Amino acid sequence: MKKIIGLIPLYDDEKESYWMLPGYMKALEACGALPIMLPLTIDRAEMDACFSLCDGILMTGGHDVDPSVYHEEAKASCGVSCSRRDQMESYLFDRCYREDKPVLGICRGIQLMNALLGGTLYQDLPTEHPSSVEHHMSPPYDRPIHTVDVKKGTLLADIVGPGPYAVNSYHHQAVKQLAPKAVAMAYSEDGLVEALGVPDRRFIVGVQWHPEFAYMTDPKSRKLVQAFVDACRKP
Repeated sequence: MKKIIGLIPLYDDEKESYWMLPGYMKALEACGALPIMLPLTIDRAEMDACFSLCDGILMTGGHDVDPSVYHEEAKASCGVSCSRRDQMESYLFDRCYREDKPVLGICRGIQLMNALLGGTLYQDLPTEHPSSVEHHMSPPYDRPIHTVDVKKGTLLADIVGPGPYAVNSYHHQAVKQLAPKAVAMAYSEDGLVEALGVPDRRFIVGVQWHPEFAYMTDPKSRKLVQAFVDACRKP
């Protein structure tokens, strides 16, 4: 039986609607999972039902993380946040962490993971961490735009191999202070944490790049999603 992966919904503030990029779902389907978009809810019973239904959770991209999550005030350069997303993902991530259920975080996902584990974020890279590295690429998004260095001895290195890895990139926030419970698994050329993991859990992995755009053209993106799905199959 296919494992069910719950995807945190994207939210359109202007239209007050939920939506989903097909790549998130198609990548999971290609790796043998059954993806479902969860409702955006902060009702405890509904969140518990979502947790029980799913074999793993994919924390998608989207809104900026509210700086209050990591005990800071929002700067003028910080983008719009979504309180319900922050609350819902915080609850589900905490349960996944405590009960060792696999989680994959992409873009906003790695950022929120780091904040929830006790780290902080750059609220806006162009003003707080200026660099010649392109972190906010233009379409098409399935092409590599900069390189990361995957650290030896990490779970990510086991999946995609250690050393240089060319990735796509589309973000303006990023990990600043790494959470004490996390380990950095990849760095960009300008020193940003591009991937993190939690060593004492089965699979809690966050990446700053976008495998949902690149899984058809980049074998390593496909391997990452496959490793997540495989972890959801383990008891």
